[in-house]
Amino acid sequence: MIYIVFGLSLLVALIDYIIKILVMNNLKPIGSLTVIPGLFSLTYVENKGAAFGMLSNARWVFILFTIIVIIALCYVVIKKKIDSKLFNAAAVLIIGGGIGNLIDRIFYGYVVDYLSVSFFPPVCNFADYCVTVGAGLMVIYLIFFTDIFEKKDKKNG
Repeated sequence: MIYIVFGLSLLVALIDYIIKILVMNNLKPIGSLTVIPGLFSLTYVENKGAAFGMLSNARWVFILFTIIVIIALCYVVIKKKIDSKLFNAAAVLIIGGGIGNLIDRIFYGYVVDYLSVSFFPPVCNFADYCVTVGAGLMVIYLIFFTDIFEKKDKKNG
């Protein structure tokens, strides 16, 4: 299962990379393209902040934080060998999306964003949505499928 998680994580990162290359080559020159009027457009943005544009210009903080999260999650995947499809799906999305945006930050100094929906103002990318969905799945896994939040019963004798 470990190889599947890491293989799929690399696939997610590769898909993100390919999409961003296409966006930089085709969307950057035109800036924006309406796909569904009033709802969805493709808009080229160079995001120097965190997910969804928060905390601009803290590039090295984000690089370090992303590396720490990826290493920690890889450690859990390898050492704990959690046999849960939900946990593993969350790990794939978080690791793969994290790697995708990490590549941008290291090589470009910003993250390429391009997905714009009218009801959610920040322009995002595939990796952002992978990390967001993965984090949501991880929270669901931790709350509903583990005993991590249960109080330990410390009875004497």
